[in-house]
Amino acid sequence: MTDVQAPPPRPKRKKNIMDLLVQFRWIVVIFVVLPLSFLYYFSIYLGDVRSECKSYKQRQKEHDENVKKVVKRLKERNASKDGLVCTARKPWVAVGMRNVDYKRARHFEVDLSPFRNVLNIDTERMIAKVEPLVNMGQISRVTVPLNVSLAVVAELDDLTVGGLINGYGIEGSSHIYGLFSDTVVSYEVVLADGQVVRATKDNEYSDLFYAIPWSQGTLGLLVSAEIKLIPIKEYMKLTYKPVVGNLKEIAQAYMDSFSPRDGDQDNHEKVPDFVETMVYTPTEAVCMTGRYASKEEAKKKGNVINNVGWWFKTWFYQHAQTALKKGEFVEYIPTREYYHRHTRCLYWEGKLILPFGDQWWFRFLFGWAMPPKVSLLKATQGEYIRNYYHENHVIQDMLVPLYKVGDALEWVHREMEVYPLWLCPHRLYRLPLKTMVYPEPGFELQKRQGDTKYAQMYTDVGVYYAPGPILRGEVFDGIEAVRKLESWLIENHGFQPQYAVSELTEKNFWRMFDGSLYENCRKKYRAIGTFMSVYYKSKKGKKTEKEVQEAEQETAEVETPEVDEPED
Repeated sequence: MTDVQAPPPRPKRKKNIMDLLVQFRWIVVIFVVLPLSFLYYFSIYLGDVRSECKSYKQRQKEHDENVKKVVKRLKERNASKDGLVCTARKPWVAVGMRNVDYKRARHFEVDLSPFRNVLNIDTERMIAKVEPLVNMGQISRVTVPLNVSLAVVAELDDLTVGGLINGYGIEGSSHIYGLFSDTVVSYEVVLADGQVVRATKDNEYSDLFYAIPWSQGTLGLLVSAEIKLIPIKEYMKLTYKPVVGNLKEIAQAYMDSFSPRDGDQDNHEKVPDFVETMVYTPTEAVCMTGRYASKEEAKKKGNVINNVGWWFKTWFYQHAQTALKKGEFVEYIPTREYYHRHTRCLYWEGKLILPFGDQWWFRFLFGWAMPPKVSLLKATQGEYIRNYYHENHVIQDMLVPLYKVGDALEWVHREMEVYPLWLCPHRLYRLPLKTMVYPEPGFELQKRQGDTKYAQMYTDVGVYYAPGPILRGEVFDGIEAVRKLESWLIENHGFQPQYAVSELTEKNFWRMFDGSLYENCRKKYRAIGTFMSVYYKSKKGKKTEKEVQEAEQETAEVETPEVDEPED
């Protein structure tokens, strides 16, 4: 193994007025975004409390009435006069970083804003039935006191069930349960013609069930989902293990932290409940592994309990970094606080948004107001600042086969120099139908570390921060860097979640993702001409109505491809 060479020096970048606006944007954040965020969060919380005061029966009754309103609204659409169907949610409300430019074209709005209720928590069947706008903070607040939880709880409070299903969702438990959509038992969907169907993996709508994940809501309107619950305990016993070495050595230590070299990946004694690694420099990282622990165990004499959810606490990524100085240590964190450990500082993006936000005095006086709501940050940035971030900042996730994680780390260092990096493993299942994301053909024959016969182990390399060249005042082409990232992913059977800014052409989009099942379902369930295709919904830049309609017409005229099924 060889150490990665330092990237060559780049020319100095000339600063302009946009650099100044971004540098002092914290003023807007402090005096406008944070107060508005607090009021927004509080109003949402009151709405959730009102909902929780209602019986499950009453919530289900209101849900059924709201579904009827959606069906009625869809039937009011005149296909020859009205634009394609979109939700009525404002573009800036979405948590994702890509521009929601598709709503600039003429479109027909359907209001899904009432769909934000937990409809049922069935602890006998171990199923949670929820509406698509239920977020992670809301569902964990309801389930954790019952000692049950969703199998995959995405870290940020604001992430919604609908976004995690139609898009992408991962957590430190995904090396066991897969992506968020892999934990779904059924979908309730309103199709283009107003028909309401329930899709499961083994009923007549099984093709739709497998096609919905990653489809960005372009096959129908999701109005509820049943999701798997798992039993949990009150605390997470978390072990912090420092790693010092080159990037390939860090990658191997990360793999060893959760995947036994003997291939016994399904042995709970050998595989922790939660895993993540943060790479702080090209030579330093901290691997974290967690196991659920009872209240009795956590409170035994000598054990350290860390309530990371308190507003004045050191930001989690900085707390974990202390392991590099003091060595390996163990502590117990209340389970719900552990789930949302990255919320207050938005991983480490909070350091860029508020350069002094991690200081003790700010945390103590104003930490309770954190984090600023991502949607309000987007709403107050304007198009010029938004474009500035696209060119000088990186927020991307690279989903790559686990055995290639070392190569991915070296690539990011060479092309972007972004640190810290977030590593989180996930299973990519071998399913009955070939979906938009799928494991490498023949992976089960290779018997690589982390793989099983039924799933290939992948890892998310989270790249979130200003690149090294930008921090040094050097030239950096963010658009070209993203294009190179996308090309590298295509060459290495990787995937790019489409919440992020994408530079993919349509041809390369379908080189990265498999569209056979998706396009079959688009035609079978009459989504063409009603919902925008997933590429045009994800595509960067403004979508004109003519452009979209022509693309839809081309799709309708192409012969339906055969759906690939994995070989036995």
